[in-house]
Amino acid sequence: MAANQGGRTRRRLSTEERREQLLSVGARLFSESPYDDVWIEQVAEIAGVSRGLLYHYFPTKRDFFAAVVERESERMLRLTAAVPGVPVREQLTAGLDTYLEYVEAHAHGYRAFHRADAAGDQAVRRVYQRALAAQERQILAALAADPEFGSALENRPDVRIAVRGWLAFTTAVCLEWLRGSELGRAQVRDLCARALLGVLTS
Repeated sequence: MAANQGGRTRRRLSTEERREQLLSVGARLFSESPYDDVWIEQVAEIAGVSRGLLYHYFPTKRDFFAAVVERESERMLRLTAAVPGVPVREQLTAGLDTYLEYVEAHAHGYRAFHRADAAGDQAVRRVYQRALAAQERQILAALAADPEFGSALENRPDVRIAVRGWLAFTTAVCLEWLRGSELGRAQVRDLCARALLGVLTS
């Protein structure tokens, strides 16, 4: 049911819309402050809901932060999913462009996602580590399906570690870029692409 205040009709949010609103608020707060400094009461106040309603969606702060991290992970995985049959070299530039567009448009969520590794809560850190492992598997699967790199993977036990390192490198570059680096998006994209291809072709 809609509420009328001051002559304006405000539509009641659906369950999914309310959940998304709460996660957006949480992403902003967790991106700006360490995990221990964010209070559920802050989230409820900014979202304009009761603390009880927020706890209805997320029973604990751990559950809430884990949901923020999982939301960002799912977004990134969807955006960077490999296209079957297209060579990795061709996908890399387009994939990084899409990824960087996401980073720029969802800076709060991106920062919040990567703050999870520093959270003191081990359960939250496990959610983050699972998300990174999923990204790693996605990249390795794309490489394995590519004729140029697939056969080489069998003789390169270092590639898995290199991909993990590249993810850390790309994260560090993106976080620095968000802080106000002088590099443009295309320069960041090319830097990250060269780093991965350099490892794979060395």
